[in-house]
Amino acid sequence: MEDASAAAIIDARGTVTGWSEGARRLTGYPAEEAVGRPVRELLAEDVPPEAVSARSGTVMVRHRDGYLVGLRVTACVVTGRDGAPDGCVITAEPPGSAETSLAGKAFQQASMSMSVFDTDQRYLRLNYAACQVMGVSEETLLGRHFPETVEEAEHSRGFNWHLRHVVETGRPLRYESYTGAPALNREHAWVTEMWPLRDRSGELLGTALAAFDSTEQYWARQRLALLNEAAAAIGTTLDVVRTAEELIEVVVPRFADFASVDLFDWVLGAEESPTVPHDEIVLRRVAHGSVTEGTPEAAVHLGEVDAYPAFSPIARAMREGRAIVSQAGEPSFMRWVAERNTRAPQGSPYRQGVHSMMAVPLRARGITLGVAVAVRIRQVDDYVPDDAVFAEELGSRAAVCVDNARRFARERTTALALQHSLLPKGLPGQAAVQVAHRYLPSGSAAGIGGDWFDVIPLSGSRVALVVGDVVGHGIPSSATMGRLVTAVRTLADVDLPPDELLTHLDDLVTHLASDDEGDEVAELGATCLYAVYDPVTRRLNLAAAGHPAPALVLPDGSARLIPMSAGPPLGVGGLPFEATELQLPEGSVVALYTDGLVEDRDRDVDHATDELCRALTVPADSLDALCDTVLKAVLPEEPGDDVALLLARTRALGADQVATWDVTPDPAQVGATRQAATERLTEWGLDETAFVTELVVSELVTNAIRYGAPPIQLRLIRDQTLICEVSDGSSTSPHLRRAHQDDEGGRGLLLVAQLTQRWGSRQTTRGKTIWCEQSLTPLF
Repeated sequence: MEDASAAAIIDARGTVTGWSEGARRLTGYPAEEAVGRPVRELLAEDVPPEAVSARSGTVMVRHRDGYLVGLRVTACVVTGRDGAPDGCVITAEPPGSAETSLAGKAFQQASMSMSVFDTDQRYLRLNYAACQVMGVSEETLLGRHFPETVEEAEHSRGFNWHLRHVVETGRPLRYESYTGAPALNREHAWVTEMWPLRDRSGELLGTALAAFDSTEQYWARQRLALLNEAAAAIGTTLDVVRTAEELIEVVVPRFADFASVDLFDWVLGAEESPTVPHDEIVLRRVAHGSVTEGTPEAAVHLGEVDAYPAFSPIARAMREGRAIVSQAGEPSFMRWVAERNTRAPQGSPYRQGVHSMMAVPLRARGITLGVAVAVRIRQVDDYVPDDAVFAEELGSRAAVCVDNARRFARERTTALALQHSLLPKGLPGQAAVQVAHRYLPSGSAAGIGGDWFDVIPLSGSRVALVVGDVVGHGIPSSATMGRLVTAVRTLADVDLPPDELLTHLDDLVTHLASDDEGDEVAELGATCLYAVYDPVTRRLNLAAAGHPAPALVLPDGSARLIPMSAGPPLGVGGLPFEATELQLPEGSVVALYTDGLVEDRDRDVDHATDELCRALTVPADSLDALCDTVLKAVLPEEPGDDVALLLARTRALGADQVATWDVTPDPAQVGATRQAATERLTEWGLDETAFVTELVVSELVTNAIRYGAPPIQLRLIRDQTLICEVSDGSSTSPHLRRAHQDDEGGRGLLLVAQLTQRWGSRQTTRGKTIWCEQSLTPLF
């Protein structure tokens, strides 16, 4: 027999009488140990009946070292001199030889890796695919324990554990893993089926497995999972830079070893989008990240501008509007890496090994906003077309979030500019109150609200204090706020009482909310608080339309909310408003505010108003300081709504600043009244105003006697201006008209208008009051 052949001679009694060198190699038994032994002692299991009848098949032989060896054997019967069977010659093919049976060919030629182990996890058989994965021939692995053939690693221990588990439980299992292999230069995903092997009696002989390379399916699932994660992780705020940072956090390190986001400057500002240039593209770095702490690979620092030449993958991606993949060895890739090393040589060591990069344009709503770049250095896999498809989808989602943040920032800037243009720049100086205010725009995703406040000087040294809030956010809310601010100032100029003013304002909001046909009211509303303070009487008259009641701090340090009816919000229509009047000691502080100061989903309103009252009693050097104290004590760190706060400390005009005369409705009394007014001016040291005041008093008192009704009263108020008021019991308002040349009268109000700084009339509960003001500041 040839040494390379495995053959044995068996006599009629089943005893081994001949043994080849090839048989020794397969079984480990030398001839002196095998010859003379019953062949059954060498078998691990009985020969299948079909193999006996066919005189060929696969038998399991127990190796001298104890593990099982599967052999494909063929038996040839030998006859004696009498023609009777005298034994047989058995030949066995080595495991690496060509399969002859159909089942054997299927095992060897299977595209998936298939192996057979004994109960001690020693190799019994491997097919071609398994040998390719392991990187060695079948003969090298046969009989070896699995842990001896792989590196000591977690995934190897896990694989061996599953092999033992099949033996211990006798049940099949499926095992999914993402690991490397000795002959593969990168990790692969595997779906491994393991099942027990048994003989006819049911005794466990070993474990068989089939491992399917599911790397493509694995990465497809990973990409899908990453997209789902990105949907929740990107765009959590309406901040452009933060959105770019969230994109980096998603892709590093799972998809890239280094990633960056560069945007056009106009994306970070309020300008409209320009077209993408065809040559050099200038972008600003807003975010980058790396698997290496400190991101040393970055050639551009955060906030810096970089110019990408036309040849670069970044410029190509933005011009062509698609992901551009570049690999090591390509001229454009090598040129790009060289340019990065030239720009930032200190990062060159960290760029060694870079082998694949991808540039993805960030496009949203047909506009290119910038570019995202992903680079692989440590990850051994190059970017493939499927990665480009994934990156374009991820970039599209991120671009929409960036564009939403850009649009929000632009609308917020516009709304804030509009709102600031409508709010009072500098509150007018007057003697009625000392005021301080704060306005804090919301930083929430809802946008700028419609909160506003105002301080409006009225006749007779009185002042109107206004605070309001329009439902909604953004530019529409700010525009509506502008209409209401103008309307309130117009109605205040008419000098309407607070409840009547709110009634007119309610009608205006209802009309604004109506559609073109006027048969449906849209979702538009507002709240408002309007208060009038008179420093002469020290009375505060106020009314609210769905607005929180103001807080009052008395000079003794006590604080409380002013009890009043909240009233319906503006825009409801048809419901009355109720005015509240109270007298205040001089030095009282009235705090008007919008609901953003005390209302929030996470706060109790009553608790917040208590905090407000406590904060108002804290000693402060000024009203401005008190404003800051209140906001710090009451507001959370991140208010969810706009906040407007208006503080007013009341003043009072003393008796020495006001003079009042009751006038008898007799023309003869005009001279006496004029004389009394002149004497009071002398007492006040205002002789320079006496000439004009005599004419004004004469005209207004004469008109009241001639056209009005008793009672008639004259009042002079010495404030920052000299105020002259004539009241009568008639509700008919005067109007200025141009008298003809032959008219004997009609020039009185025209004369008053020309001689004084301003004039007007207001309705009172007993009639009307005509007033005018003279400046006390010398002209020269």
